[in-house]
Amino acid sequence: MRARIAVLAGDGIGPEVTGEATRCLTAVARLFGHEVELNPLPFGGAAIDSDGNPLPPATLDGCLESDAVLLGAIGGPRWSAPDAPLRPEAGLLRLRRALGTFANLRPVRVHPSLTDASTLKSEVITGVDLLFVRELTGGIYFGEKYRDAVRASDVCTYSAAEIERIVRVAAELARSRRGRLTSIDKSNVLETSRLWREVAQRVIEREFPAVRLEHLLVDAAAMHLIHRPREFDVLVTENMFGDILTDEASMLAGSLGLLPSASLGEGRRGIYEPIHGSAPDIAGRGIANPYGAILSVALLLRHSLGLVAEAAALEQAVADALAAGARTADLVRRGERACSTREAGDAVLSRLRRPA
Repeated sequence: MRARIAVLAGDGIGPEVTGEATRCLTAVARLFGHEVELNPLPFGGAAIDSDGNPLPPATLDGCLESDAVLLGAIGGPRWSAPDAPLRPEAGLLRLRRALGTFANLRPVRVHPSLTDASTLKSEVITGVDLLFVRELTGGIYFGEKYRDAVRASDVCTYSAAEIERIVRVAAELARSRRGRLTSIDKSNVLETSRLWREVAQRVIEREFPAVRLEHLLVDAAAMHLIHRPREFDVLVTENMFGDILTDEASMLAGSLGLLPSASLGEGRRGIYEPIHGSAPDIAGRGIANPYGAILSVALLLRHSLGLVAEAAALEQAVADALAAGARTADLVRRGERACSTREAGDAVLSRLRRPA
């Protein structure tokens, strides 16, 4: 197979973790006999500095011409002033909309050797394996906005069609897993959530009768993610709720730096990125956790390139590296030496094997 991957390293620790992710992608391609062309492109704050635009036209064109997009992280204090005319996040929202990536998949699995890395008791988190499906191109982030000196508003809007398509994605995934789907809303207060609940119920009843549907209010969901995380399988929710809840869920696994994501649309092209931010406070120190970025490459291999065995081999190499104790600073136990970003990447590469 030949594939072209747009690489948007971005800001802060983005270039560091993306560097390890692309090393792993190149190694997988070599091991399995594929050709992968990596196309680095400016994006985010770095692109504001170089091009005056967080998503330059040439970057968008490069993404549209690629089989998949690998993203590092964007943002930082130098671009976050309240009166800033351009923000890196605006480029990300435009990219998602341009590529039509409405479904954000965020798997959360607790590695057996990392139960001590979470602040929760091991008996609560052992065996957690859940998948968030977050609607990504609607809701309050994309709604009409207004602000003056004394008043501001952000409008949250959803159509039935937008809800239907994300619920279908989540239901298909639930059907391929344990057959349980939790739909999260705030229907006791919000009209958009009342529509969300009605549409989700209708889609499951008509199209996925074998899937068991549970409705939860977002505040109850936040509590139960900590109280009974093993009971969840697939969780589907709107844009802002998903953004918040998946950061909470990362603490089940032990660190935000461990979790990957895939943003998908109707076709095979997707955007793949770790769910963490740009962490400018540790940028350039070589201590960032690259596992989320590397596991995002596994999702890229599986969903955009259809390379299931290759994805599994990379995921196993990450699991083996963690089992061997290759922990970065966010995961290390007291008294132990932390791996650098590069050493964590080396630990994965040294354990990458082609299945027999």
